[in-house]
Amino acid sequence: MEAFLAACVVAGTPLVFATVGELITEKSGSLNLGVEGMMLMGAVMGFVAAYNTGNPVLAILCAALAGAGGAFIFAIITVTLRANQTVTGLTLTIFGTGFASFVGQPMIGFSLPGSVSSFFTKTPIPVLADIPVLGPIFFKQDLFVYFAYIIVIFFCVYMYKTRLGLNMRAVGENAAAADASGINVTLYKYVHIIVGGSLCGLGGAYLSLIRVPIWQSDVVTGRGWIAVALVIFASWNPIKALIGAIFFGGLSILGLRLQAMGFTISQYLVDMIPYLATVIIVIISSHKKKKENQPPADLGNNYFREER
Repeated sequence: MEAFLAACVVAGTPLVFATVGELITEKSGSLNLGVEGMMLMGAVMGFVAAYNTGNPVLAILCAALAGAGGAFIFAIITVTLRANQTVTGLTLTIFGTGFASFVGQPMIGFSLPGSVSSFFTKTPIPVLADIPVLGPIFFKQDLFVYFAYIIVIFFCVYMYKTRLGLNMRAVGENAAAADASGINVTLYKYVHIIVGGSLCGLGGAYLSLIRVPIWQSDVVTGRGWIAVALVIFASWNPIKALIGAIFFGGLSILGLRLQAMGFTISQYLVDMIPYLATVIIVIISSHKKKKENQPPADLGNNYFREER
């Protein structure tokens, strides 16, 4: 069981990055449905950089920049040009899919260099890894998983314990009031959209560099859409996002676990489980009435200060 739960953490890690990235984007008042596209851009650029340089750090950086680049395009179109956010996000997904197919086509079937694969081998954390039950599950993982923990903790502190986080949430709740109080709404939106995009790119890189270290064009396989649903499931809270990501990661590998236990189950049904669970959770989450479970009041609305 410990081995399965540890595998759930690994499977959920790309969702952690993507979900937290979309979460902070939405908390600043912008609805970016291009998560899938940004993950694909990060996945392909991370793989290309890793394959050509053999440098894992450079690969991670390229993946983050690719995701940030896609988010920057989204920010220009929606924040500066005030285009429809839903349409722009969907277009970004289509763009990211085409970008990954175009750039990655010559790389299909290629494997990562040993220097990259060895960098991401499991590295137990001293003392913590020896904790009964929890240690093998959470603290005998690769560096990318530990970085996901840090990201979650950082944004929890940032959102709820700092003035910058308070300003960001104010922009998402009422951009006009935030502007009137002296907060630079445009700057806050740009920064959080771009940071969110870079995290989505890192989520894609985890898939192409660690989970599936052989390039294939469909490496993300809908995880971006699951991340969008997880933001709702997590009620825009990073800690809940981590828990939800691990849960959905477990669903994605549940079929392999059942097959290993001797159960005969259709692979098509197995592949459907995470997405069916996503639909169910979105339906349930839409009926939450508590104030803390509601989305930012200004989510999806373009702000133009001359209309105040």
